[in-house]
Amino acid sequence: MGHLEALQQIADDNDGNRAIGTSGYEASGQYIEQVLSAAGYTPERQEFQATTQSIDAFSITLLGTTTDLDDIEGPDATRLPMEGTTATPAEGLTGLELIAPPTATGCDASEWGDVDATGKVAVVSRGICSFAEKSIAAGAAGAEAVLVYNNEPGALAGTLGEQQPDFVPSVGLTQEEGAEVVAALAEGPVTVDLQLQETTTIVDTFNIVAQTPTGRTDNVVMLGAHLDSVPEGPGINDNGSGSAAILETAVQLAASGELENAVRFAWWGAEEVGLVGSTYYVDQLALADEELPEGEGELDKIATYLNFDMVASPNYVISVYDADQSSFEAPVEVPEGSIATEKFFTDHFDAEGQPWIDTAFDGRSDYEAFILNDIPASGLFTGADDVKTAEQVELFGGTEGITHDPNYHSAADDISNVNQEALGIMLGAISSVTAELANDTSAINGVAPLPGPEPTETPAPTPAPTSTPVPGGSGGGSGGGELAATGADAAAFGAVVPGALLLVVAGAVLVAVRRKSHSTR
Repeated sequence: MGHLEALQQIADDNDGNRAIGTSGYEASGQYIEQVLSAAGYTPERQEFQATTQSIDAFSITLLGTTTDLDDIEGPDATRLPMEGTTATPAEGLTGLELIAPPTATGCDASEWGDVDATGKVAVVSRGICSFAEKSIAAGAAGAEAVLVYNNEPGALAGTLGEQQPDFVPSVGLTQEEGAEVVAALAEGPVTVDLQLQETTTIVDTFNIVAQTPTGRTDNVVMLGAHLDSVPEGPGINDNGSGSAAILETAVQLAASGELENAVRFAWWGAEEVGLVGSTYYVDQLALADEELPEGEGELDKIATYLNFDMVASPNYVISVYDADQSSFEAPVEVPEGSIATEKFFTDHFDAEGQPWIDTAFDGRSDYEAFILNDIPASGLFTGADDVKTAEQVELFGGTEGITHDPNYHSAADDISNVNQEALGIMLGAISSVTAELANDTSAINGVAPLPGPEPTETPAPTPAPTSTPVPGGSGGGSGGGELAATGADAAAFGAVVPGALLLVVAGAVLVAVRRKSHSTR
């Protein structure tokens, strides 16, 4: 049984999910730790607290139609309470007029100007700033609640982050409904009824961090993927796929001998409730760095951060975070070096003849805390709730007019719905780029490899364990360390991954897969 099958078994044995604060998340963490330990790492847990939320009551009537609690589950949901939202009064808000700021995004008090939203419900567009800032700005303008409509097709499952008293009840709408609301407001008053009740709970949770025992510790290459699922399902694509991909990369790298640069792997907790784990990790480093001379802190030692969140979407695209903003303007300042990091991935795909597209570098995953602290970053993504276009079908196949992952944030996000081809393509890119950066990051940060003798031979990789018990499960699971004849541990991902490219890293061998052809804001 491979990594994804192990995570699926863990979910099956623990109420169908791997969300933080549950036995399923604990068992997932134990599985990661056991595989890492067997490969020779010393994994460490970083414990912290996060807030989880359940929606106890929800009803919204807008433009003549009503959505209630039963309608917010599954891929067809279009009106969604935001994670971290506050509640309405128990009796709800009835017949309140909608109001929009002069600038559609409504990010701060200046964008509301002289508009008085007292006793009304704000309507703003997604974009430019975080959902939390929009909620706070609407409240400061006097609004009783805020409706945020998407700026791209599809539903808006937004996250405010940790709940704050300045928030107002916050609900996401589709781009299409937002346009209808704005058009209706131009014709006259529009009212809304809204009831939203929620319960928040503080839970103890953790990140897992492990670093190669060799390589420069003042020029670290870091990879991350969130380990937690949503409570609604097992989260095998979101984000068992990213977690499994970097786990297998870590296992292979452990057998690769001496490295030029240390490689650090992180499995983040509490991503699904607002990027909490990755933010906590970076914040703790930043706090410790305050006592150190400028340029000598732990954050300064991270050459680049690579993020992998959903890399096996069933109706996939192959996309790279758009650090050079060639397709999407970033809402935050992009750190110097991020463009070079992106180029490692795009060069890999170009060399393989693999089509790829940009995806917005908008802070909607765990790289956000890194780029906000001026650490270069990039990563890969196969799509979530965006609708696949005809142009994307031409590039990647699949089905036009449905989302990249119709099972996103649902019970159907299970092992039967991961796309094996997409996972193979992405694992190849992750392995290849990690190997290159473990050898040389000078294109990103100007730090050249230390001089040393050229290796005289390439040692064969030592076998890693192929069987690791599944904590909390009913049977054993593979640690996924043995190299399959067709590439990197195909069984670890439930697929035979075609073709294998051996990469030499400082005289050692790392396997990368080669194909034969072919949100807080």
